[in-house]
Amino acid sequence: MKIRPPTIKDVAERAACGIATASRVLNGRGSTSEKTREKVLAAAAELGFEFSDLGRSLQSSTTRTIGCVVPSLANPVFADVVQAAQAEANRAGYQLILACSDYDAELESRAIRTLLAKQVDGLIVTVSNVDDSEGLQQVTARGVPCALVYNRPCEGFPAWTVDNRAAAAAVAREFSQLGHRHTGFLALEFGRSDRSRERFEGFAEACATLGMAPPVLLEIAEQEGQLLELLRALLAANRDVTGIFASNDYLALAAMKAARGLGMRIPQDLSIVGFDGISTGLMVEPNLATVVTDPRAMGEGAARTVLARLAGKTPPARPDPSRTFSFRQGGSLGPPLPGNTDGGEAATSPPSRQ
Repeated sequence: MKIRPPTIKDVAERAACGIATASRVLNGRGSTSEKTREKVLAAAAELGFEFSDLGRSLQSSTTRTIGCVVPSLANPVFADVVQAAQAEANRAGYQLILACSDYDAELESRAIRTLLAKQVDGLIVTVSNVDDSEGLQQVTARGVPCALVYNRPCEGFPAWTVDNRAAAAAVAREFSQLGHRHTGFLALEFGRSDRSRERFEGFAEACATLGMAPPVLLEIAEQEGQLLELLRALLAANRDVTGIFASNDYLALAAMKAARGLGMRIPQDLSIVGFDGISTGLMVEPNLATVVTDPRAMGEGAARTVLARLAGKTPPARPDPSRTFSFRQGGSLGPPLPGNTDGGEAATSPPSRQ
């Protein structure tokens, strides 16, 4: 015979109080005496009562959930964003529901549509492109509180982000000060990441200002398994390239491995700079020069923004995007070998194995 689960009525009877009083205690809303609160909680524990999430949502028109869509957890930056956002949501009594878009705008839109169908109270998202995101259009139509992470802000969507153009310009200055004149930019396909495009644009503009040659562009897919071959082709076609700026550390570390596979020394034959500042960059030899950001602060700030809107409070002030990054020197960046700054073929030719 199936045993009936305890109800809130059972809890109220055990605690010798009214159902409304028991509900206020179990929901954490309204005022009750400390003695009554202790009696209700003790009764609930004795009976093994669990307040149904479904019942709570039907009563209050809220699911106490926040949806989160990020491109990938393979990139530690987004894993940190999710962890920080989840911790902040949990502290406020909300659960985080996660989806990964794999840098695919269609999957991203589908994930947002699914989360909205599940009646999430708010959203934290990183989209492929804020200018034409179908997912953000859905959010706007539903009027659900939403904060962006790492995307630049757009109308109706506050963003916890980095000034990608300014950060990329800082990288160009580092290359220039060391004597590099010919560089390459290794990027996730611009259609999959507006952050990559903005970093390239900022880098290219700064190179022009500093009298450097326009950077050679190599776009790849996130799960690209042909990086060694693509990098070999890039360097073979542009033998004067002495430095590569990768749009994220994940790609920069892969580029370091690929360059070594070509017999190149880092940074003597090729300097490599990344973007994000993940801890893995400090665990390789030479350690990775990179733009450092704070993904945990980004995730935490986005969660607080959404939670504030849900509570009818003023959202926290967002930091100036031009102050949310710093440049970390690393052994992967150094001056080009003497004679390699004049555009000669020797600049990126792998050293002899003889």
